[in-house]
Amino acid sequence: MERCRRVAITLEQCWHAVPGGTARAALGSVSALQRFTSLELVGVSARHRQPPPSSWRPSIEVKQLPLPRLALYESWHRLRWPDVEHATGRVDVIHATGMAMPPATAPIVVTVHDLAFLRDPSQFTRRGVSFFRRAIDLARRDASIVVCPSQATIDECIDNGFDPKKIRLVPWGIDPQEVESSAITAMRSRLGIAGRYVLWAGTIEPRKNLPVLLSAFEGIEDRDVTLVLAGPEGWNEQIDDQLGRLGSRVVRVGFVEPETLSQLQAAAELFIFPSRQEGFGLPVLEAMAQGTAVITSSGTSTEEVVGDCGVVVDPSDVDALRAEIDRLLADDAERDRLGRAGLDRATSLFSWEKTAKALQSAYEEAMT
Repeated sequence: MERCRRVAITLEQCWHAVPGGTARAALGSVSALQRFTSLELVGVSARHRQPPPSSWRPSIEVKQLPLPRLALYESWHRLRWPDVEHATGRVDVIHATGMAMPPATAPIVVTVHDLAFLRDPSQFTRRGVSFFRRAIDLARRDASIVVCPSQATIDECIDNGFDPKKIRLVPWGIDPQEVESSAITAMRSRLGIAGRYVLWAGTIEPRKNLPVLLSAFEGIEDRDVTLVLAGPEGWNEQIDDQLGRLGSRVVRVGFVEPETLSQLQAAAELFIFPSRQEGFGLPVLEAMAQGTAVITSSGTSTEEVVGDCGVVVDPSDVDALRAEIDRLLADDAERDRLGRAGLDRATSLFSWEKTAKALQSAYEEAMT
């Protein structure tokens, strides 16, 4: 197998208004590749006047192409121009970490996180669906290797015409961070969180299924428990009426830095993530790595992540979700057992070193 030396990695999602999980996965992968391989990495993006916010700033140099984002995406997908190597110089492999597909002037490895837009196009704009469909067509045609973070996404790709021989499973990793009690105390004071709480984290958008979580939480038995929502505003989700009914029982903290998110996860009684569809579900893994018991959705990639070390429920069943929240809040021993089991699973099965080595293998395979 020919050895890969230099990789161009698309990082445009770091400049998105809501970078989300695809940016977190890309930045985590870049950092892992720097730590655990000897590859030379160069980022590539559209033209920007400013770097991305500090929380989303890549750890590698990013070269800019001459077009702004929308023009670049349209030009890539319709004209197959400009070449990534116009900005980066010669590379051995191009890694498209999102669904914008550059021209294949070098072998392309593409990450397909999920195909949610095909399952329920109503959650996306017409322009967005058109963009994603074109991206999928190009990925099927031009990618040498397709990497997916979960078997659920692999199954979706195969169902939608991808060649199974080109697909590789590359889960994301975790870097467990021990959280000091003093840091938790300071975080609680800073965010105004007192007493026991359960946590949700993510971008507020329809597939995250917040209305079901809010409905379930509204009826739980222990009314002294708070629901903390951590994450940026997204799109197409109307939850103001539900939040109004819940009042002070819900605390919204917005986007938080990774260090603060770890503190929130470590101190939570439960992490609840009833998403209808995820490519992987990194927040679930992060909560497990903090030893926090998890409730998530059956039949999804997050069920793959928790295995038998968490509780899974039908994401459309409000009553089932409420019952599991009540059961675990009332059972300290079971919460502790799930927390320990989840921590063991997270640290033994998921690491960024494994992710980096798997990506390096994919790059080298793409060159053959």
